[in-house]
Formats: sequence, structure tokens, C-alpha cells
Amino acid sequence: MFISTVPQGHCRVIERFGKPISVQRSGLRFRIPLIDKVKKVSDIWGKETNKDDFFIELTEQITDTPPREYFTKDNVKITSDCVMRWRIVDPVKAIYEVDNLHRSIKETVLNSMRGEIGSRELDNVLNARQSISESILANISPTLSRWGIQLTSVELQELKTDNATAGAMLQQLEAERRSRAIAAQAKGEAEAILARANAEKSASVLKAQGINESLKIIAEAEKSYLEQISVSVGKEDAAKILMAQKIIDGFAIISSKPGDKVYIPSNVGGFISFNDK
Repeated sequence: MFISTVPQGHCRVIERFGKPISVQRSGLRFRIPLIDKVKKVSDIWGKETNKDDFFIELTEQITDTPPREYFTKDNVKITSDCVMRWRIVDPVKAIYEVDNLHRSIKETVLNSMRGEIGSRELDNVLNARQSISESILANISPTLSRWGIQLTSVELQELKTDNATAGAMLQQLEAERRSRAIAAQAKGEAEAILARANAEKSASVLKAQGINESLKIIAEAEKSYLEQISVSVGKEDAAKILMAQKIIDGFAIISSKPGDKVYIPSNVGGFISFNDK
């Protein structure tokens, strides 16, 4: 029986007849000679592993991608790289579910960067690096999880552009922003004017409707009153009584202030004389 030590923060995968049977973590470990073998990770990961080609690092690792060129949605060329922080949470998946783990992680992140930058215009890319990083993290985490990897962060580094092209594009974007702001202000003012006009129109309509309803009510009341007194004095005298009341009400209105003088026409009696019964 072979006994060996697995370093702190590392593990190794034991195979039996070519299949994984256990994951040995840090500490004093043993295996059966000839039957059990330690999986040599450098065979599938290249020389990016450590600890004598057999040990898998479980602590957080930092990978810096090489700078690459991307094109924004408005066809501006940008050069950028990124830094990833990740760790292996399932060593068996990390070994058997993907070829060359380190290279696959880099390519997956870079492809996601290409898609994110290509879907945004220059202004948004330059001012939303955090948003781009968060989108990349959300997009590729499910894929890396299938490989036994937990991706903790993706940070975009310096974004480089062609100064002349970028300057012209930013000036155009600023002009478009100002134009949109002016249009929005004008639209708001127009909507406010329209709202006031509609309110005034509604008030006028309601006032007219109120006057019309009042006149209808008065007319109905006079009609009812005329019918009632017609029973006693007849229709003609009833009409005269109603007319006399209207004349008296009119005098009351025009003489409402103290000191007002009211001159009654000399022929007013002709309006209110009654038939003798």
C-alpha cells in the first residue's frame, strides 16, 4: 500500500481500471499499488497545473486573458482583456467533462465578451464595464458549472480604442443625447399645454352642462307651478301671476345694493291685471 501526502488546498483523483473511484483531499492518503492510479492532470490540462502533475488546486485561481480586438454594435474597434477569478468545486467534472480546462475557460469568457461588446454601442461599452462584466458572469456560469467550476468574478481591464474614431463617435453620441433631451423637453411642455387646454375645455363643458341642467330644472318647476295655480285661477291669470313674480324677482336683483333706486314702468299693471271672476 502506497502512502503519500496531499498538500493543503489541493486534491488528487484516484482511478481504478481507468475510472475515477475517489477524490483524495489534503492530508495523509493511501492507494493500492498496481490497481489504483493517480490521474495525471497535466496530460489533459497542459503545463498550467502544479504540484508534480498530479495535484489539483482547489483554492481560488486568477486567470488573465490576452488582449483581443472586438467590434461594438456601431462598428468601432476596441481592444480589451479581462481577469477571471474561479475555483474548482468538483474535481471529477473538471477532469472528465472538458478537455484542457484552463484553455476552455479562457475561450468561453472571450467568446462571451465578444457577444456582449458586439451587442452594445461604443458609449455604452465605455460607461458600462461593470454591467458587461456582470452579464458575462451570468451568461457563462451555467457552462462552467457543468465543468465543476465556480466562477466568482470577471473584470474587464482597460478598454482601448482608436482615438480619432472614438472621439468622432463620442461627439456624435453627445449631439444625439442633446437632441433627445431637447425633444423630450419640448414634448413635455407640449403635453403640459395640452393638459391645461383639456382641463379648461372640460371645465367649460361642465359649466355649460350645469347651466343647461339648471335651466331645465327651473323650466320644469315653473311648468309644475303653472299647472297647479291654473286649477284655481285659470291658465291666463296663472301666466300673469308667473310673469309678475318674474318682474318682482328682476327688481330684487337690480336693487340688491342699499341705496339703489328702481323705477317701475307706469304700464306694468297691464302685465299683471287679472280677469274678474
